[in-house]
Amino acid sequence: MKIAHILIGLALSATTSLGLALDIQPYSAEALSTRQKAGESVALHFHADWCPTCRAQEKVFKGWQGDAAVAGTLLVVNYDKERELKRQLGVRTQSTLIVYKGSKETGRLAGDTDPIALRSVLGSAK
Repeated sequence: MKIAHILIGLALSATTSLGLALDIQPYSAEALSTRQKAGESVALHFHADWCPTCRAQEKVFKGWQGDAAVAGTLLVVNYDKERELKRQLGVRTQSTLIVYKGSKETGRLAGDTDPIALRSVLGSAK
């Protein structure tokens, strides 16, 4: 009986951790607005399929899915299509990452693929 309780506890712990882990989704204005209004940690990744730096960043981010140490939502913005959003936010290059806690910008990084730097800027919203 005790083993069953331990296993249930571990399963619940894993489920809770996954709920707090990095969630990667396509960008939408609605998704950003919802998370900002809720005061959540949310980041925008301005990504272009043709960009080798963006692909390297994407690989790092995907490695953190399911990792409770890197919490929040990462919204992937199509760099080539979201021209108005880029203008509004002053984004001049693909591979730009902008991090928010609610509606307050807490960090910005462009052109960096170093996992430590990426984790640090994502952690700026804690």
